Amino acid sequence: MGLSSSSARAVSAAPFAALRSESELSTDKGVFRFLRYESAEGEEAFAVVMGDLAGSDPAFVRVHSECLTGEVFCSLKCDCRDQLEQAMALVAERGRGAVVYLRQEGRGIGLGNKIRAYALQARGADTIEANHELGFPTDLREFHLAAAILRDLGATSVVLHTNNPEKVQALVDNGIAVVSRAPAFGTVNQHNRNYLETKHRELGHDLGRLLGLAELEPA
Repeated sequence: MGLSSSSARAVSAAPFAALRSESELSTDKGVFRFLRYESAEGEEAFAVVMGDLAGSDPAFVRVHSECLTGEVFCSLKCDCRDQLEQAMALVAERGRGAVVYLRQEGRGIGLGNKIRAYALQARGADTIEANHELGFPTDLREFHLAAAILRDLGATSVVLHTNNPEKVQALVDNGIAVVSRAPAFGTVNQHNRNYLETKHRELGHDLGRLLGLAELEPA
């Protein structure tokens, strides 16, 4: 039995994603299709795709939110770069799948505010407390555009690469059947341990095995 099933109501309310450009992308993991999408409101998102995602077999998928600090500047404060590279490697290993890349830096607060949040974390706040001190909710991200992109690619049934149960539910609510979840474990270090423990304890991310802290059961 899958984790969740799709919702007809969510499908009918789902937004449209228009494919605006496409090319090949040669990487150290293999050659992908690289696609740029745009919503009706002008929000852009990207997908790196290998193989044909249509059909009855669930496609391996990661829905990934942008992290300039981790992916470009190699910050050790998060595990985002590890997760992105792992997902692309797993897609290439299978020869079929996709990474949908959303422009939602800092759980949706934007890069400038993320830098402000980092400063608060340096003074003792955790990742959630920092958002709240800046006047933001815990998580501003939305995943309806990702679901629209997956439908355009023919991937209405997926194996989702994530530790986040809310991301699973968000895709289900937008008409994508999540038949199973694949863990997205990065590397734990002294700079990101508190961040990962907070996500596990407060947000319910399934990181207990990675952290090796059985007492930190998700809330």
